[in-house]
Amino acid sequence: MVQKVVVIFSGGMDSFTVLNMAVKDGYEVHALSFNYGQRHSKELDYASRACKILGVAHKIIDISAINELIGGSSLTSDVDIPEGHYAEESMKSTVVPNRNMILLSMAVGYAVSLDANKVYYGAHSGDHDIYPDCRPEFVERMNDVCAIANYEKIEIVSPFLYQSKIDILTAGLNMGLDYGLTWTCYNGREKACGKCGACQERLEAFEKNDSIDPLSYE
Repeated sequence: MVQKVVVIFSGGMDSFTVLNMAVKDGYEVHALSFNYGQRHSKELDYASRACKILGVAHKIIDISAINELIGGSSLTSDVDIPEGHYAEESMKSTVVPNRNMILLSMAVGYAVSLDANKVYYGAHSGDHDIYPDCRPEFVERMNDVCAIANYEKIEIVSPFLYQSKIDILTAGLNMGLDYGLTWTCYNGREKACGKCGACQERLEAFEKNDSIDPLSYE
């Protein structure tokens, strides 16, 4: 019997790479995306299209009501999106309080209902400075909790936890992935802005891999 796994899939390049890894490893993949009240739905549109192309089961779950409790991030509220590299202090405004714990908890519940035993999650080392819920100690503790939270033990798998976005792109390019199927920019305009932290890190990854990003930029 083919083993089932759940992949938290934002539509961005990190989770796109993880999704494709799970598919290539022969799992029955169930992609799970969340509308948590982010400023735009463009990433979710990209996620839906990518899953259709891959033939992967996909759910988009609306949990936007949580913004009544955890607002204040520039990704969810009427706050200017900061420009510059992720390492800069201003990028802390993009932190959505407790987001990944919430998303992982829901994904684990979904995995239990599917009789899956793994949840894949695209955290990487480039997120460690800014996002506490992408750090190894967070993932390790969540794994401990998910081993006892249900009758079934669920493992959280983060293939790139100790690697950078540059490494993620290297792995994806080696798999022949089309990153034109992904959206990274924090702004939801027709073209990517090229100035926000997400865009800058993405562009840096392509530069370091001597490759050209297939997305169009302003």
